Amino acid sequence: MSEGENRQSEGSPQAGVVTVSDVQELIRRKEEIEAQIKANYEVLESQKGVGMNEPLVDREDYPRSDVDLYQVRTARHNIACLQNDHKAIMKQVEEALHQLHARDKEKQARDMAEAHKEAMSRSLGQSEGLSPPQAFAKVNSVSPGSPASTAGLQVDDEIVEFGSVNTQNFQSLHNVGSVVQHSEGKPLNVTVIRRGEKHQLRLVPTRWAGKGLLGCNIIPLQR
Repeated sequence: MSEGENRQSEGSPQAGVVTVSDVQELIRRKEEIEAQIKANYEVLESQKGVGMNEPLVDREDYPRSDVDLYQVRTARHNIACLQNDHKAIMKQVEEALHQLHARDKEKQARDMAEAHKEAMSRSLGQSEGLSPPQAFAKVNSVSPGSPASTAGLQVDDEIVEFGSVNTQNFQSLHNVGSVVQHSEGKPLNVTVIRRGEKHQLRLVPTRWAGKGLLGCNIIPLQR
């Protein structure tokens, strides 16, 4: 094994842990070997262009005197070793690129699976959130010009929340009446379901020309 092969074996990335930096280092070493091969070929070219196979003896089988035999033999030896090194490192580059590509495909598959799972989970959560909450009362009538009419309440609105009263704590219409009496002149958040859609209203219990502070009739829903 040549010195270059020893360096490649020692510096080769281990299977399964190849990084982009490893590939860049392999490519750098490949280019370095190619530069050395080119330099040694230039040495041969400078020696009458003897190349790798031209004979180094004359017609009478005497060593040629028109070239530096030591330089030619050294350059030829270096080229042969470097070509083996080049072949080995090209194999390493190919394997490293294959590992990177395979790992990227695995990561993409995992990312897509996670994204799909998250999207399904979010979609499920939204679907659950889209189902309308339970109403506890219904608007039976609304007087024109009343605080209820001004707030936007309409007949058949199903009440989900009236101030602090909601489905969980509603017991009777006395709960709503108590909230109204204690909130005169103060805005109340009222949530209703109207034709399947949720609406947020602000109702201010106020004395007006008609009866009561709201001007609407509310009836409890059977639960």
